[in-house]
Order: sequence, then structure tokens, then C-alpha cells
Amino acid sequence: MTESAAVAPFQAPKKRHRNLAQGVVESITASIQGGQLKPGDKLPTESVIMDMHGVSRTVVREAISHLQAAGLVETKHGIGTFVLEPKPQALRISADTIRTIGDVLSILELRISLETEAAFLAASRRSDQQLLALADALRRIREGGSVEADVQFHLLIAQSTGNRYFTDILTDLGTHIIPRARVNSAQLAHDEPAQYIERVNREHEDIYNAIARQDPEGARAAMRTHLSHSRERLRKAQEDIATDGAA
Repeated sequence: MTESAAVAPFQAPKKRHRNLAQGVVESITASIQGGQLKPGDKLPTESVIMDMHGVSRTVVREAISHLQAAGLVETKHGIGTFVLEPKPQALRISADTIRTIGDVLSILELRISLETEAAFLAASRRSDQQLLALADALRRIREGGSVEADVQFHLLIAQSTGNRYFTDILTDLGTHIIPRARVNSAQLAHDEPAQYIERVNREHEDIYNAIARQDPEGARAAMRTHLSHSRERLRKAQEDIATDGAA
């Protein structure tokens, strides 16, 4: 590719950016995201970028370093700088992104679509050893009602599918998959804690029993019931909070 051919995707900025290197970065990034520069394309030389943007070689090199750090380009010494294939987006669910009851409700919607099928597959594919581990997690849920045991119960079901992607997603979600790890579900739903825990425990038992008897449809239904009840409890709490706030 000649220098003149490489210039076409770029347009010099209309006004001088306060941070000159950042201005170059934004211009090249926009060309990559807009498709004017495609994976494998070679960037113009440093001299051409200097002329286009009216900046020094030091500024251009700083900008290229930022683009490299962002994974947008790769420099091959003696050859040039080339646009890289875009990296897949990582799962962006963390404590910082789950702040409200509405956020937890959205996570529950995701879990309903994901975990009902996981329960179906687990009932079809689980091993005796996996069932024993699931029984132990259920025992710990009954004894202490801990979030950790609850998370482990759901992760074991994902592992029992034999499909690592179920496990990967739930592992990325971590304790955020359990509503009471983020909010006091019993209090918000105006339930007595003991009654709330008893209902949740029964729901877990129904899931376990269906998987134990290798009943895929029963496991799917039990998981949907469990997660739907969690969603409805939180939705009711959200409505109550909205009503109280408007009063």
C-alpha cells in the first residue's frame, strides 16, 4: 500500500485537540470503528500522520502506543503498523454494574433463560458423583442458608450439563446470581425471614429431586418456578418502594 492510498480513510480534525496524542488516537479509532480501516490494513507512515494532524513525531508515536495498548493495532518493526481483528467483548457484569433492584431483576431474566435449560440438560447428563455434590450443596443450604452454598448449588447444575459455557457464564456472574447477595429479599418482600428461607429451600429441593430422578422436564419446570418466584418477589418489592416514594 502506498502512502497516498493509505491517506484516504483519514480526515484531519477540524480543530486542534487539547491533548494532541489523544486527538490522533480518536481520529484513527473512529476510522477503525467506522470501517474505513479494516483488520489487516496498514496505517499511514508516521510522516503522513504528522502532516495530516499537524503534530510532531513524538505525538504520533505516543498515539500509536495508546492504540497498541487498546489492542487496536500492532506494529511490526521495519514493516509498519496494522489494524488488528477486534477482540470479543468480555462479560461486563460486576458489583459496580448491579446497583438497584431493577438491575437484579434484569439478571434474573437472564438466569431464567439460561438456567432452565441448564437444569434440563443436568437431569439428562449428570453423573452420580455430581448428584452427590449437589446433595451436599443442598444440605448446606438447608443448614445455613448461605449465599455461597446457594451459588455452589447453581454452579454444580451448570457443571452437570457437560457444557462448559454454562459454567463459564455463571462463574463470571459469581455471587451476583443470588438476589439476596445484593439485597435483603425477605425484608423487601415483607416476608418473615424464616418463611422466606423455607420457601426458597423447598424450591431448591424440587430442582434437586427432578435432577436426581433424571426428569429433564421436571427439572426445567422447577428451575423456572424457583427463578420466577425470585423475580416476582423482587418486582413486588420494587413496586412497593416506588409507591412509598411517591407518597
